[in-house]
Amino acid sequence: MMLSASRKAYAFRYQKHMVLKKAIKFNVLRTSVYFFHTSRGNESTAEEISKILMHNNWQFLLESSTVPQEKLNPDVVQSVLQRNQLDIHPKRLLDFFNWSNQQMGTPQNLDSFSILNLILCNSNLFSLANGLLSKMIETRIPVLDILSSLLECCKECDRLKSRSVVFELLIDAYRTKGFLNEAFSVFLGAKDGKFMPNLLCCNSLLKDLMKSNRMELFWKVYEGVVESGVPLDVYTYTTVIHAYCKLGNVGEAKRILRVMEENGCTPNLVTYNVVIRGLCGKGAVDEALQLKRSMDDKGLIPDSYTCSILIDGFCKQKRSVEANSILEEMNDMGLRPDQIACTALIDGFMKEGNIEGAFRIKDAMVAKGIKLNIVAYNTIINGLCKVGQMEKAVEFMNEMTTMGIAPETQTFNYLIEAYIQKGSLDKASEVLAEMKERNMELSVYTFGVIINGLCRSGDYCRAKLVLDKMVSCGVKPNAIIYSNMIKSYVQNGKFEDATNVLKEMLQKGVLPDLYCYNSVIIGLCKARRMEEAKTCLIEMGKCGLKPNAYTYGAFVSGYSEAGQMEVAERYFREMLDRGIAPNLVVYTCMINGFCKEEIKQAFSTFNSMLGQGLLPDLQLYSVLINGLSKNGKLTEAMQVLSDLYDAGLRPDVYTYTSLISGFCKQGNMEKAFLLHDEMFQKGIFPNIVTYNALIGGLCKSGDIEKSRELFDGISGKGLTPNCVTYATIIDGYCKSGNLCEAFNLFNEMAARGLQPDSFVYNALANGCCKEGETEKALLLFHEMIQKGIASIVTFNTLIDGLCKWGKLTKAIDLVNEMTDKKITPNHITFTILIDYHCKAGMIKEAEELFIDMQNRNLKPTNFTYMSLLHGYNKVGNRSKMFSAFENLVERGIEPDELIYSMMIGAYFKEGHLEKGFKLWDLALDKGLLDGLTNETLVETLSGNGEISRVMELLDRIGNQGYNPCLAMCSTLIHGLNKAGYSRRLDKILEIMKGYGWIPKCTALNEFIDLYQISANSESVSNLSKQAALEVACQV
Repeated sequence: MMLSASRKAYAFRYQKHMVLKKAIKFNVLRTSVYFFHTSRGNESTAEEISKILMHNNWQFLLESSTVPQEKLNPDVVQSVLQRNQLDIHPKRLLDFFNWSNQQMGTPQNLDSFSILNLILCNSNLFSLANGLLSKMIETRIPVLDILSSLLECCKECDRLKSRSVVFELLIDAYRTKGFLNEAFSVFLGAKDGKFMPNLLCCNSLLKDLMKSNRMELFWKVYEGVVESGVPLDVYTYTTVIHAYCKLGNVGEAKRILRVMEENGCTPNLVTYNVVIRGLCGKGAVDEALQLKRSMDDKGLIPDSYTCSILIDGFCKQKRSVEANSILEEMNDMGLRPDQIACTALIDGFMKEGNIEGAFRIKDAMVAKGIKLNIVAYNTIINGLCKVGQMEKAVEFMNEMTTMGIAPETQTFNYLIEAYIQKGSLDKASEVLAEMKERNMELSVYTFGVIINGLCRSGDYCRAKLVLDKMVSCGVKPNAIIYSNMIKSYVQNGKFEDATNVLKEMLQKGVLPDLYCYNSVIIGLCKARRMEEAKTCLIEMGKCGLKPNAYTYGAFVSGYSEAGQMEVAERYFREMLDRGIAPNLVVYTCMINGFCKEEIKQAFSTFNSMLGQGLLPDLQLYSVLINGLSKNGKLTEAMQVLSDLYDAGLRPDVYTYTSLISGFCKQGNMEKAFLLHDEMFQKGIFPNIVTYNALIGGLCKSGDIEKSRELFDGISGKGLTPNCVTYATIIDGYCKSGNLCEAFNLFNEMAARGLQPDSFVYNALANGCCKEGETEKALLLFHEMIQKGIASIVTFNTLIDGLCKWGKLTKAIDLVNEMTDKKITPNHITFTILIDYHCKAGMIKEAEELFIDMQNRNLKPTNFTYMSLLHGYNKVGNRSKMFSAFENLVERGIEPDELIYSMMIGAYFKEGHLEKGFKLWDLALDKGLLDGLTNETLVETLSGNGEISRVMELLDRIGNQGYNPCLAMCSTLIHGLNKAGYSRRLDKILEIMKGYGWIPKCTALNEFIDLYQISANSESVSNLSKQAALEVACQV
């Protein structure tokens, strides 16, 4: 049976406790045997000494006798003590014990210490007993031996009273020496031996255990006290409440407070102060204030400490005005605010930027005779530095000196840090010089502030010099200084410098921590330098550092952004395998990456995240909605929006814009505008991206007038059209053929100071080319070249426009001109030129362009070959068609359906039936044949009299699932009949009927006659309908 964690812990404590009890029992038995089996000679000597001890001059009598030299030993001393527990004064027995210790060469028996302690305690000589116990502890005798001796002696010396006191004294002795484990062992042994220490002793032990953060032992002692049935006092309850507050468990602390009152123990001021402090520490300042108010009902008056706790708590919550009210309430109660309360208020006001409020408190302190200490001055100086009031900060530092308070290193650090953040490096140097004049040692923090400031300002050279200076001053840089340098380098893209700092750290014996490596890895991943990030991860592993959620998150994010989801998922899985739970950011990266391509995987990851107990935030829901919208899955996107609302979240403008953009791309403008109106109803205001999407959707759907209305109304909504807005509507005007308005908006853009990008120029150039305004398009292109934004896309658009309008020579000249201007044509450029030259019948020129294309290491595509094949086919040069096709296959280019169709027809027309059939078979296997190809093939075979091939071909066509038209069937029958195959026509007709291509009632003569009257479309239509009806009935 599996044990829970709490049960296992209990079992372990029980076993340990039993081991302790057995050890005590063993030692007790051993001591008992030894204690009561002394020799007769020892007994005789003990009796003799006991008689002498009755005399006041016992020491003289003993030293005059033969006892010291011959008969005195530890067993005799033990026997004397045992005999005279109540007969001789304890002080005389202690003196005898000490005298005998000097006379013997061997240490006293442990039981002698125990018996004497019990005798001293019985007479309330606790101070003497304490001294003796200290000597016992100093002998380094194990605590279990001491404990077992005391327990046995207690049982044997049953005539003595107050035996439990000795255990209390022993606990206190161990406790005051800092031996808390030993003190705990004595407590446990005494309790189990039925000598339960009193509550005062237990309270003191509890207090010291809590102070030393020995909370496991603390709770064991507390459980022991409760189990003993001893009524707890206010001190015990307060200590336990304090322990819960220290652990951050304020709820349990409040429960103990209630239990305390229910048990009739009244909380005192200290108890309430402890609870109030605990509440303030957890940020529950309102509840703490309410508790303070409830003290009045119980007759307790808050003291200065109570108010100081509350003031500090409210200030830390940035509620300094309310904290100030508590200070005023203190004054009304006649309580004098102390430095702690006032300093907390000053700090609170400073952090909130309320300089006036801070100075009012400072002036009030001075007026009441409360002197500012170093903490108060540092608080003021730090606050002034943060708001940039450097002159005033320096004044206060001078005031400090005047008041006899010497500024410390931290005071100067505040000034240096502020000057560096302002870029006043000279001033920072002056402060540094003053520190040297005062013979103040520069701390690691001081150097760190300077180096960090220099790195932030980009002055890496000086930062490096300060680092070297730091080392020469004997101050060793720590990982924080190096990590700040690394972070700064990474933020500025200086990855080589960052990795060099890592190497330098290792050389100087400063081990880089996980934060250092993560800073570099995160930066590299953001810059998409994934291989370098992986190298850094390997180096990190060599230093014995294990990646955490941030490390893996960087790789997941980097690969997700790069679209390499397989690699991103590998790191994600590795993260899970190592037991590292992905956070919301990591899941968002994964889901965002999957949304770009694998939307099902995105939802799978989303459900996995829910299974881990992570609740999605608005960003994650928005990522899902955006991904679904971009993939056209708008029904699912709307469902996610509904889930978002069900989760109690409120969508933002990004969420709605994603949906609107999705509907616009689908042309569903009605739904897009419904969402637009819904945004306003919910108090979410569309931004310029929202309107760009709507304008784009309207332009795409051809409603250019409404898009213009929306465009003109943007300014009235407090928004300014950006480059994308203008580009979208300009493109719309260009596509609608309204170049005039497109150029008006183009000029308006420039007037508004918006620089048109390549998209705008492309739209205009494309529009000009469509309208035949090629000269205007050329001017736009040259303007793009001057601005450095010319792209191959615009270039190809221009080439296509020139070719379209028959300006082939000019197009070729432009290609040559652009090559000289470093705008290199690509395979699309040459394919356009080849296609238009082939269409114009200029095959030779097209061939030259094809050769030029290959000389430039540009690979022809299917479309390039298609253009050439069409050209060769057009002029009837089928031999070159065959050569070009063979070249295409040799290059490993997969022919498409159109090329297969063209080539099969060409082979049959040239009589290359075997090659045609071979190619037809290949295309059929790949599923690339269309109906036209099949019909062409059947007609060709019929004309050549290949009747057996025709029948075979018809079966293969039927099995492929293709249904030839009635016209094709009639043409085939007529061709075969004309070629003299009338005897085989019945068989052909049966095949056609079998596959449902023609009605089953069709007679052969009727079908032959149909070809003769094929112009009568009504007859053909009726037969077609009849055939379709028969097929439907069969289904």
